[in-house]
This record gives sequence, C-alpha cells and structure tokens, in this order.
Amino acid sequence: MIQAITETNLTTYLQTEDNRIDTSVGSDKIRHLVKFTNDMDKSVQYAYSTVHLIYDRYTKFVFDYNATPDVYTGKVNFIPSGFWKYEVYEVSWTGAVAISAGNAPINENDILPVGPTHGVVQGLITKGKMYVADKAGTAQVQYTQRQEPSGTNYIYYGQ
Repeated sequence: MIQAITETNLTTYLQTEDNRIDTSVGSDKIRHLVKFTNDMDKSVQYAYSTVHLIYDRYTKFVFDYNATPDVYTGKVNFIPSGFWKYEVYEVSWTGAVAISAGNAPINENDILPVGPTHGVVQGLITKGKMYVADKAGTAQVQYTQRQEPSGTNYIYYGQ
C-alpha cells in the first residue's frame, strides 16, 4: 500500500518490469500513465510522473502537488484524504517520447493517430491501494461508537 499526504509531493516505487507488455521497445520508450480513483467521492485523476526512472524490476515515480491536477506535468491533488485506488498503464512510443497534448494518451481508452511520437496504451500492469492522510487538521470524519448507560448504542462523529 502506498502512503501519501495531502498537499505534498508523492514519491513511490512500483513493480512494473515483471509485467512489461511491449518488450519490442527499450525502457527509454516506455512511460506509465497512473490512474488515481478516490474511494469516497469516486473522483479520478490521471498523471504521468515528473520523475520516471525504470530499474530492473520496478519504477520510481514522483508526482508533484498542485491545486489543479495536470496529466502531462504530473501534477496531482489528493483531496479528499482517505483511501484511493491506483492503476498503472504501460504506454509505449516507437519514436521520441513526448508527454504532451496530442502525443500522450490522457486515459487508458485514449487512442491517438498512428505516429512515432504518439504513445500507445499497451495495458494495465499493476494496481493497488493508497492511503492519503491529511497534512494538517482533521478533514476526515471519524466515527466512534459509544455505549450509553441505558445500553442503547449511539454513533458520534468528530471530537
């Protein structure tokens, strides 16, 4: 499970190379599109990481915090805090890798015209859960069950 904090950058290492799909191109022609889905409000963000270093079995990803998410620049905003799901899609290029509008798919279903600088989504290679904690404050609602002297259970929230 990935641990993250709201309003901060995220650095994570994910196993990608064991599930590699397009082995016809070198690692320098591969990038990963990450889909983040919030469990509570079902909001979705896509992002290519700002740092993308492929090692023997895993990849280092760095995503930068920004109030306005951007798929191409790796800007993410994990609000609301709580549990999120992530899915990592392999994207490959035959020519120069270009993470920009018209050259990199914006989601797993995006199909670009055929071209050496146009990325192709090869498929899902890994997925998992991520927990995002609040940087400050208590934005999450926390529920605690307490028993009243009468024996009836009440649910209180907050502090």
